[in-house]
Amino acid sequence: MNAKLDYRWHLRHVMADRGMFSTTDLIPPLAARGITLSTSQVYRLAVERPERLSLKILMALLDILDCSMDDLIEPVVAAESAKRKRTAAGGAGGEHGVGDLRPTRARISRADE
Repeated sequence: MNAKLDYRWHLRHVMADRGMFSTTDLIPPLAARGITLSTSQVYRLAVERPERLSLKILMALLDILDCSMDDLIEPVVAAESAKRKRTAAGGAGGEHGVGDLRPTRARISRADE
């Protein structure tokens, strides 16, 4: 079975290594390269992991930060969720461990019986 691949985005870390601690520090260098992004777009680019990224923006980031693709993007093997593993192993597909946490039902009976 082939392992599913995923990636880690290290833009914020690389920016910090270069002395850029504010996401708005990227706006002027990007604008100098013909890329106009709003402050919120630059913030999301730096803080969140992008799912879609323009190659022009990626090349501009590599040029601005003077780094390689390996510095920004780290390929990793995707971790399967515990729910998926448990279902695949033949366990229940519901909440993880809920069945073990439920108390046994109490039976109330009269004292004279």
